[in-house]
Amino acid sequence: MRLTGKVALITGAARGQGAVEARLFAKEGASVVLTDIRDDEGEKVAAEINELGGKAHYMRHDVIEEREWVVAVARTVELFGGLHVLINNAGIFVTTVIEHTTVEEWDRIMDINARGVFLGIKHAIPAMRESGGGSIVNISSTAGLVGNPREGAYTASKGAVRLMTKSAAIQAAKDGIRVNSVHPGFIDTEMVAFISQDPESMAEIMPKIPLGRSGTSDDIAKGALFLASDEASYVTGTELVIDGGYVAQ
Repeated sequence: MRLTGKVALITGAARGQGAVEARLFAKEGASVVLTDIRDDEGEKVAAEINELGGKAHYMRHDVIEEREWVVAVARTVELFGGLHVLINNAGIFVTTVIEHTTVEEWDRIMDINARGVFLGIKHAIPAMRESGGGSIVNISSTAGLVGNPREGAYTASKGAVRLMTKSAAIQAAKDGIRVNSVHPGFIDTEMVAFISQDPESMAEIMPKIPLGRSGTSDDIAKGALFLASDEASYVTGTELVIDGGYVAQ
């Protein structure tokens, strides 16, 4: 198993992509702390992992609150003896052109998508240093690589994650801590159900994806697993694009 002996903290893990990552990481031998604000769903995912023989614990955690990051990291170390992997997965998706984006919408998406990642990196580094090193995987987006006229604020938030990842990677390398970003393309999750269930939108999107299909949460989880594992021991400050070829054009 690729994560035997490692302790992973995964945000936004009550459902969707984060829940798939939590299940896969536990299957690969990690002790997993799942965090979210959807308590019932998060508890259910943790219970499922434990019933299958894995090690998992759910805790409520709002990623924009620094004090809750302090508690989440400390509780992870208390439960499982250290912290080796952080998956900054929590995020929101908003499609609004810039001139119709309110300041409140801008602040909310930047708080969750960028500030949440910043706080995760900030508080994971000391714990990983004490644990002898680790891997931080920040879930960005292809929207952090190329522009989209209907995703101004979202693109800004994911672009911030991309470059923050590189700065953190340079800083943390001396401590044996790797920091990388994952850039999903169109992934069929609940977050984009309003698009995937609209035939007109899908007729516009699909021809732009060379592999001809939507991505799945499993596609992203496997990429995050590689970056979290020792197989990626010489990989830091880089971008793993998982998009069916979309940005290659």
